[in-house]
Amino acid sequence: MPRKATNSPAEKRVPLSRERVLNGALAVADAEGVDSLTMRLLADHLGVKPMALYHHVANKSEIIDGIVDLVFSEIELPSTSGGWRSEMKRRACSARHVLKRHPWSIALLQSRTHPGPATLRHHNAVIGTLRGAGFSVAMTAHAYALLDSYIYGFALSEASLPINGPETVAEVAGSMMLQYLAEDYPHLSEFSTEHILQPGYDFGQEFEFGLELVLDGLTRSLAGAR
Repeated sequence: MPRKATNSPAEKRVPLSRERVLNGALAVADAEGVDSLTMRLLADHLGVKPMALYHHVANKSEIIDGIVDLVFSEIELPSTSGGWRSEMKRRACSARHVLKRHPWSIALLQSRTHPGPATLRHHNAVIGTLRGAGFSVAMTAHAYALLDSYIYGFALSEASLPINGPETVAEVAGSMMLQYLAEDYPHLSEFSTEHILQPGYDFGQEFEFGLELVLDGLTRSLAGAR
């Protein structure tokens, strides 16, 4: 549950602002999920009356636009001053970690039609880095779509799995294996016992392996175009 704002004299003196409203909405979405975010719940979290919010935001849709922009602001921007491959990798790893903090945002990052300044800076930086590396406009579109499909797809898988970190693997995977006979599913049994149930297994470690394959393919495409 998001912590409800207290009503100490010091906190009463903190004026309500658009920034405070959006940061409060981000906290509510992280704790409760974006579908649970309502003006009333947000007002309760901030310790204000619901009508006070409308002095800073028009409606819930504007709030969603705002917190999506906050999520984009947390992702490291690639730079044209570095190698495009290392910059794309840095940006991808940063995006994955940000999406782990805000899993509700995965489905929203590409759905909003009123992007904020952080969102626009992000897109501009990614496109600029790829164009600066020599990708044509068309190949930049292909590369951007491929990278984001991989990043968002992996983030969605990671958020959906019942296994949450190496410490939960044995319990969750072990209980799942009890539901079937090894002789009926020999390949699944082999995969589970020889890989998933090995000490220290972490699904998140698969991210960089797949990312390197994506970057390898883009590197070959860039070389071929040249």
